[in-house]
Amino acid sequence: MSKVYNFSAGPCILPQEVIKKAADAVLNFNNLNLSLIEISHRSKDFVEVMENARALVKELLNVPDGYQVLFLQGGASLGFYMSALNFMKKENGSAAYINTGVWASKAIKEAKRLGDINVIASSEDKNFSYIPTDYTVPTDVDYLHYTSNNTIYGTQFQELPKAEVPVICDMSSDIFSREINVADFALIYAGAQKNMGPAGTTLYIVKEELLGKTGRDIPTMLDFTTHIKKDSMFNTPPVFPIYVSMLTLEWLKNLGGVSVIEKINNQKAALLYNEIDRNSLFKGVAEKDSRSKMNVTFVLTNEALQPQFDEMWQAANISGIKGHRSVGGYRASIYNAMPIESVQVLVDVMKEFEQKYA
Repeated sequence: MSKVYNFSAGPCILPQEVIKKAADAVLNFNNLNLSLIEISHRSKDFVEVMENARALVKELLNVPDGYQVLFLQGGASLGFYMSALNFMKKENGSAAYINTGVWASKAIKEAKRLGDINVIASSEDKNFSYIPTDYTVPTDVDYLHYTSNNTIYGTQFQELPKAEVPVICDMSSDIFSREINVADFALIYAGAQKNMGPAGTTLYIVKEELLGKTGRDIPTMLDFTTHIKKDSMFNTPPVFPIYVSMLTLEWLKNLGGVSVIEKINNQKAALLYNEIDRNSLFKGVAEKDSRSKMNVTFVLTNEALQPQFDEMWQAANISGIKGHRSVGGYRASIYNAMPIESVQVLVDVMKEFEQKYA
């Protein structure tokens, strides 16, 4: 089979060794002669998977004492509501949000069901092509919420906001891609399918002492304390996505951890952005100081050449670089598992394209 270079924005590329181990486990897990997806989630074999996955998160991100790690369901889309429900007070509840794109907008929509939402900054005026920096976080809100990386528009917070109030961050598309200080956050949540595993589970890292202070009667399944008490197994967990996430975290640890992958990610991003800036037939979408190292968005300087470029990258077995309809053009997602060699293939196609049509 010929190599396909997968730049899909999500579900994401995974390391080949992870895919192989996951496939083997579906056939025969832990030499049980049973499939991973047919064993009891209460069995010692899967309990060990869950414990290992949570321990790896703590190790790789240096999660301090007082934080709980959960693997739940519903994606970040449920996290938009759960985060507000567990942190916004019932009486006179309010929160500050930074709006940097589609997912941040959806988080705002859900939070408005529960209280007064103050959008303290937004880049909607320029189709979310930049990260706003001119804002002040109120000190009388229950929390600040933002989205660290914006897959559709290709923007990313280069410096993560801090505040005197609890900080909540949706890190769905750049979790584990760079070093962070977990102690700066009340809650981090992230859908697995962008940079950690397959679709089906969502990682939550929550500061436990901040829970239970809203005065709300929170539905059982939406209460973080429910899942903390049951070690992420209040209900049947999504065993396969959690297992593959565990394998991916093991792969990252063996690679050298988050500090090592951050350097690799910087190299990949620099390689591609340098070509976009150099090449006369392309231009970047996001402003340079807001560019994402996970999702690189770019367009042609001459749209009439789109059929020719599409033919060239398809002939090179490149997949998944069509831009989102909100932006157009192209989007190359270069998550942790994307080798720099694959980025080089795209860059070589772009160089050849310029030689032919400039």
